[in-house]
Amino acid sequence: MSVNRWLPKDFELPDGSGVKKLLWSGVDWQIYDTDRSTKLLVAKEQLIQRWDELDLLAESVFEEVQVEAGSYMVLVCRRNNLLYPVDQCDEYESKVDAVAFAIALRESRKIVEDASFHDAIYVEQYSRLLPTWSVTEKRDDAHVLGAWLAGGVQISTDSFRRLSKLVGWLPKEDLAEIIDKAGLPVSAGAGVLAKGETGQRERGSTGRREKEKIEKTDKESDVASTEKAGFKLPGRPFLEEFFLEHIIDIIEKPEVYQAMGINFPSAVVLHGPPGCGKTFAVERLVEYLDWPNYSIDSNSVGSPYIHQTSKLISEVFDTAIENAPSVLVIDEMESFLTDRQTGSASGQHRVEEVAEFLRRIPEAISKSVLIVAMTNMIDVIDPAILRRGRFDHIIEVGMPSQVEVSSLVDSLLNNLPVSDKVELSFLVDELTGRALSDAAFVVRESARLAARQGKSIIDQECLNIALKGLPGKDQKKTNPIGFV
Repeated sequence: MSVNRWLPKDFELPDGSGVKKLLWSGVDWQIYDTDRSTKLLVAKEQLIQRWDELDLLAESVFEEVQVEAGSYMVLVCRRNNLLYPVDQCDEYESKVDAVAFAIALRESRKIVEDASFHDAIYVEQYSRLLPTWSVTEKRDDAHVLGAWLAGGVQISTDSFRRLSKLVGWLPKEDLAEIIDKAGLPVSAGAGVLAKGETGQRERGSTGRREKEKIEKTDKESDVASTEKAGFKLPGRPFLEEFFLEHIIDIIEKPEVYQAMGINFPSAVVLHGPPGCGKTFAVERLVEYLDWPNYSIDSNSVGSPYIHQTSKLISEVFDTAIENAPSVLVIDEMESFLTDRQTGSASGQHRVEEVAEFLRRIPEAISKSVLIVAMTNMIDVIDPAILRRGRFDHIIEVGMPSQVEVSSLVDSLLNNLPVSDKVELSFLVDELTGRALSDAAFVVRESARLAARQGKSIIDQECLNIALKGLPGKDQKKTNPIGFV
């Protein structure tokens, strides 16, 4: 759908330049190119006044222009100064540009504490990020900078190893410097990564000082990891507590546990009905750990040929071990690990697959591979697989309770602009007993509807319409195309 231009093409500005292409636009702003290689930020008065009230950018730097449709406020940005939305981060070309953006993020955050910059306009000329308060999910500064550096990939600067791979042209010590310039904590792992490669490049005195700073960060890794936002699993307090106690604490305090003979977390099985939130929980854990992760499921390793499936399973284990510490997720484990004594599991290929898992699971755990398996049918799994020493923890995940649904809904809406008049009790009642993914869908859909209708907040009407998009609790999904 085309966007209506506020300024006509070739409209002449007071400085004599002519308006050319409309580059980007939002509800209350537009950015244009000109025939003099300058760029124009055009914004509605209420948005400019808000920036002025917050001392982000004075209203006086804008100039009023008159067109047939009315009057608009225009800011002309000089040649070679970047001007574009933060989520259109494909124009920077060097470390200098990246440092400039990081400083703008830091200085803007000093001025305003509670705004999200994920939807901001970057004005390099004034070293500012100007929030636009759109109806989209908010993100913290670590995710804003990470996505900007990675060209739009949603990643936090806390995920230093992954981010460094996405911006491979940028040396890791320079990446650490940029993160530091933004006023953000440098990941504990950044020191190890940067120190391992600094010898390959000649650096001046600034580089040596940066290396010393990174080494200091590495020595204080325990403090840094504590100060980072902790692991959260909205709507699943029991699983959150289990992951924190039996997995994350062991990983983040290795010396304490190794002194007691515990070198690495044990493997875990999550079982429960479809839609109970098993996959959601595992995805959050993998995201928090930020380790290389691999998956074994019927799509990735299933084969009709004898010996081929067990061979593919072995290859996945080999890859996970080679890249340890890593996470190996076994999804739909009933596809490979059903009881060998039952008739349905007869056949040499099934016996061979179970034997391969029996052999490789203890080996992988001993080499720092975290194994998490999921199944909807725990009763059919081969007993040998579920013995202690392979999977020490077998956790049942039930459908979310009303309290858990309420917690998830509150968590999701907390990052979005919501009307004070919204009544959530009815919404929570309707979502109780459903999959957690249904609750996430309703929140996302209500945000989409609000944006589609040009609203600045999510109101009760948007939530109610989104809720109606779900089938009834007892209603089966039907395919509108097919035979009766």
